[in-house]
Amino acid sequence: MAATYDVIVIGAGPGGYVAAIRAAQLGKKVVIVERENLGGICLNWGCIPTKALLRSAEVFHLMHRAKEFGLSASGIAYDLPAVVARSRGVAKQLSGGIGHLMKKNKIAVVMGQATVTAPGKVSVKTDKGVEELLAKDIILATGARARELPGLEADGDLVWTYRHALQPVRMPKKLLVIGSGAIGIEFASFFNTLGADTTVVEVMDRILPVEDAEIAAFAKKQFVKQGMKILEKAAVKKLDRKPGVGVTAHIEIGGKIETQEFDTVISAVGIVGNVENLGLEALGVKIDRTHVVTDEFCRTGVPGLYAIGDIAGAPWLAHKASHEGVMVAELIAGGHPHPIKPNSIAGCTYCHPQVASVGLTEEKAKAAGHQIKVGRFPFIGNGKAIALGESEGMIKTIFDAKTGELLGAHMVGAEVTELIQGYVIGRSLETTEEDLMNTVFPHPTLSEMMHESVLDAYGRALHF
Repeated sequence: MAATYDVIVIGAGPGGYVAAIRAAQLGKKVVIVERENLGGICLNWGCIPTKALLRSAEVFHLMHRAKEFGLSASGIAYDLPAVVARSRGVAKQLSGGIGHLMKKNKIAVVMGQATVTAPGKVSVKTDKGVEELLAKDIILATGARARELPGLEADGDLVWTYRHALQPVRMPKKLLVIGSGAIGIEFASFFNTLGADTTVVEVMDRILPVEDAEIAAFAKKQFVKQGMKILEKAAVKKLDRKPGVGVTAHIEIGGKIETQEFDTVISAVGIVGNVENLGLEALGVKIDRTHVVTDEFCRTGVPGLYAIGDIAGAPWLAHKASHEGVMVAELIAGGHPHPIKPNSIAGCTYCHPQVASVGLTEEKAKAAGHQIKVGRFPFIGNGKAIALGESEGMIKTIFDAKTGELLGAHMVGAEVTELIQGYVIGRSLETTEEDLMNTVFPHPTLSEMMHESVLDAYGRALHF
């Protein structure tokens, strides 16, 4: 006999489990279905464990700079298995926390592979057989996985995806990273810091292609200074694999093919939505390039069926998925939530130096027809940054010259992934340059650079 609920959530990542919690808070009887791990890719194989790895690399880097801070350190080394074990331990701790949250909110959990067999009906293949679930509303939150290009498929030995890179079978000596988006650059930064001879290949005309061009160029300069080799407007056409030896990569640069030898390759060429085996085609759900097509409220067009997070397309960010989960839960409960504004969602990359942004780049602001004012402020002009020994960085703000609207903010440098939220709040509150100029920022903090960047856009910078 089928179990009946108010809401079925398929996928327990940061979109799904948050949607389930909010629906339960609003009085709904909820069940969540997960085929692998509570917390999804983000918590188990993405956002969280990668940040744990990068923190180890950051500490390792700082240990080598001990003399700059009047300290001494000798015999500096790392233990890769121990670094990985810490990362996995962090992920395990948080995954267990999700289980606690499900119990606290009285959300039923079914582990298995779900298929939507009809509107309001879900069949779950579990270890014990098949369970049938019924609910008026169903939320798809199945996420995405690494894209694999023909000939560049991962094998877990010579060619890795992010999952293999999180549990490396060895420390790469000569590493090729294909793709310079957030995933590629974060792993390049991690392994490069630990000593791998790292080359990054990007098919676009610059690394970090979704970021502001000026910020990307600044980051590239820092990566090169750290020893990375960056190949832009280049493409890996072929990999010749030699088990136990390495890989010969055929790289097209400027219309010519050259070969280079590597012992390890990380493929980070994007993601594809997990839309298979869900029964979506039979339901008439529209799928575009592996992602479910939805309206601004994440409705699929099939009554009672919603799609949130990575399966519903860009931006592929955990915080976007969580916010969509809350929005859909409130919609289901009869509320009137505001739709998500993609241009007000921050993007963060946790390489060294960090990169963060929200809103329009300078290029896109001009293309949209805005007359703009642009402000910049360098970390070298900030007392806290100099005291931290982190004087390489920049904050850039973009305003509409006529209205003073904050169109975009872009940062590169220490802890900018924490700073960016100030501008996100500003955009949500429809802040103008006058509001930001009249805000008192505490001293000494890195946040003062945000103020100075705004002042600079109007020719009023005080400290540079």
